[in-house]
Amino acid sequence: MTTDRKNRLEECTGLIEEAMKCLENGDKECVMRMIEELIKNQCHDGNAVGKEVADGVRMVAHELWLVSDNELRCKLLRTLRELGVTKKWVRGALKMNRKDLDKKWRTRCNIEWGIRIKRRDIIKRVEGLLRERFGWSETRMCEELMRFIGIDTEMLRKYGIEPCDWVHAGFDEVYFMGIALTDLYVKFVEINKNKYVNVALNTTNAIDAVFFSLLLPVQRSTVEIWWVDRETGIVGVGYLIVVRADKWGWANYEELIKRIRTLRLEDVPRLIAGAVDGDGSIKYNFTVSRPSIEITACKACRKRVFLDALQEILEKLGIEGKIYETDSDVRLEVYGENAIKLLRLIMPYLRHPLKRLRAKLILMHYEGKIDDETFAELYGQTRYGNSNNDPKRYHALEALVRAAPQTHTHGGSRYKSSVIHINELHKRWWEVERELKAY
Repeated sequence: MTTDRKNRLEECTGLIEEAMKCLENGDKECVMRMIEELIKNQCHDGNAVGKEVADGVRMVAHELWLVSDNELRCKLLRTLRELGVTKKWVRGALKMNRKDLDKKWRTRCNIEWGIRIKRRDIIKRVEGLLRERFGWSETRMCEELMRFIGIDTEMLRKYGIEPCDWVHAGFDEVYFMGIALTDLYVKFVEINKNKYVNVALNTTNAIDAVFFSLLLPVQRSTVEIWWVDRETGIVGVGYLIVVRADKWGWANYEELIKRIRTLRLEDVPRLIAGAVDGDGSIKYNFTVSRPSIEITACKACRKRVFLDALQEILEKLGIEGKIYETDSDVRLEVYGENAIKLLRLIMPYLRHPLKRLRAKLILMHYEGKIDDETFAELYGQTRYGNSNNDPKRYHALEALVRAAPQTHTHGGSRYKSSVIHINELHKRWWEVERELKAY
């Protein structure tokens, strides 16, 4: 526990004890003063002080509510509103339902409780401030990511390769169909008898953590963080949105397969680009001097049918793709001249930073624009290492904090260690939200 957190906990605990003494003595005004101090010190925020202390603040507020007359109750509500406490917190602390607070007490006390700023709106303001005051842009985000994973952007530009144009590549529903059928996790849920879908993109990969933020922007989604392996410090990052099933056009898997089989040929490259960006790979085998493109699916799941549909539609383009089965998965592979032909078609639509970069390098090498030595050197920067120390692997959270505007607001030096404590990022989120409520 940090010194600051320990001091905050001690201060909050002391204020709660003082408030309880005031209650025992029947000094309600003293309790009001203690509640003000508790709120000002964020003692009611479980993210800042923990559930036990936050519950103590709720208890103090509830006890005061029980022994107060209507005039003091209105004063308590006004105080909590002025201090920026949410209506949800007030309902929980005072043990009342939404109707009682909104219809009964807000009317009786003549309180206009402002609408709480939503997280997505706060994030949009963060981005606006970063662009306006600090010159942030998607290109700068890309360059920060590239530096983090060991890509020399200046060297690439020296050879006429722009490594950050992927942020502006854009995508449409055909591209996103490829993402939806490969890397997207979809789960149906029922809430209050209404059908919803949980849609998520999850990763431990540094590149994907930033790339996914552009596919499911955090203005519309929740960023989730969890331990994958505490011993090695591997953290997972995910983007989750919850939408009504009838509003989500990608929920019907069988319908998507039908749409694939009826796509116009000119739309197929965008679909395949989405699939490659999702659960595919672009590789070059130096031993046999052969490029390849792979799209993977689990062996015993519905995604297997997607590979069959892709193989059929590639044949219409005159491209041969072969399906291979292993013990754990199934792969659609296109290699050699067929891979070159397919790369030319999909390269303009690829958005994944490394896959787009690899496609450019392979095509430039094939067309004689860079020699063997240069190709090997530049391609080598895109390779993944096999250890946990490789910044491309298992460093999703670190890359996100450094590169993405939604969390990167106070500089990157604070998170230079290879293992980031999740609680510190949670604290960072809480600090950003608290600071930006002033705007």
